Amino acid sequence: MYPKPKFLTVICLGGVFALASCGQSAPKNTTDASADSTGAGAPVETKAANSDYKPAFPGQTRIGSVKSTTAYEGKVLTSDLKNPWGITSLPDGRFLITEKKGTMRIATVDGKLSDSITGIPKVNSAGQGGLLGLRVDPDFASNRTVYWVFSEALPEGNLTSVAKGKLSADEKTIEGATVIYRATPAYKGTLHYGGRILIDNNGNLVVSTGERSDLETRPQAQDLKSALGKIVRITKDGAPAAGNPFEGKADARPELFSYGHRNVQGLAFNPATGDLWETEFGPRGGDELNRVEAGKNYGWPTITYGIEYSGKKVGDSIQQKAGLEQPVYYWDPVLSPSGITFYSGDAIPEWKNNLFISGLSSTHIARLVIENNKVVGEERLLEGEKERFRDITEGKDGALYAVTDGGKLYRIFKK
Repeated sequence: MYPKPKFLTVICLGGVFALASCGQSAPKNTTDASADSTGAGAPVETKAANSDYKPAFPGQTRIGSVKSTTAYEGKVLTSDLKNPWGITSLPDGRFLITEKKGTMRIATVDGKLSDSITGIPKVNSAGQGGLLGLRVDPDFASNRTVYWVFSEALPEGNLTSVAKGKLSADEKTIEGATVIYRATPAYKGTLHYGGRILIDNNGNLVVSTGERSDLETRPQAQDLKSALGKIVRITKDGAPAAGNPFEGKADARPELFSYGHRNVQGLAFNPATGDLWETEFGPRGGDELNRVEAGKNYGWPTITYGIEYSGKKVGDSIQQKAGLEQPVYYWDPVLSPSGITFYSGDAIPEWKNNLFISGLSSTHIARLVIENNKVVGEERLLEGEKERFRDITEGKDGALYAVTDGGKLYRIFKK
């Protein structure tokens, strides 16, 4: 049985300029200023849903609003990043950031940026591809190892791939960059790469892949012999991790941890429980928050709370089916959820163990209060900034740091 992971600070990657779930206007903020942490306020979403589908249980969507009582602000530290995709903390409190076209940068807590870091294998940055999520090794201070996800072009098509290398002592290059895993089969499309990566408490890599969007590749999310539309768990050398749920089964890939995913761009461990959580894009409506368990099937494309972009129904228009997991929460209209992180600090006690989600087309950061694995309150942060938030992480100083498609790095903390 897969051992329950303990919390590690998480880096989230989101597909850049995602077509899926990213084409709708941001809903108006209707957060009730009088609401408290019980979720007693009116839901933040007031726009009509794309479908008339009914939730499987109360509170699965449009939960009551909450409002932070601690005064906070979002401060722009720099606007000079170029399409940043992933952000993670270095041991000294600075940040390592990926940029879509294939570069990494280091940012200080006051927003000073390094030159582009070289030595990274070429990425295919067309469409939603590029240099995606990243993590640094827990022993980075001694081994300087970095792991990242990227879209790789091969003659037979494009892949979600994972690589590793060492940041040089002068911080100007990645040394010995090596591709350690490729989510096959390759496909000649440029959408839905997934792209987030975590490191669990056993030192294994947890990586999300997309099902590559098109009708012909969608069924592979349900195919246990395909790595598309999955969350995989591999060693730091790219081999299937021991204890995976399909280990030793002839009809399944041993690296698979969960399946039935559309395009997961948010991954995080809950600091209170150690459980793995993810966010993924639905089509038109039906963005999901899931608590991920080993070997479980999360339903795409068999069940969904979304519809096609054309307005047609997806498949047989089913929202519930035996053996398929229900999302803990879903959004319709969409949030377009990219990178996520749980807040583990003590500086803002009311945020403790809350989940923060980078919203793309929704142009805000969603704060979710989660109790007993259910969402009990939702708040919209920085909605007035009108930015496509791509990734978010907690800094060593207890503040939240977020990057946007427009090239900004925000520090979000109490005033």
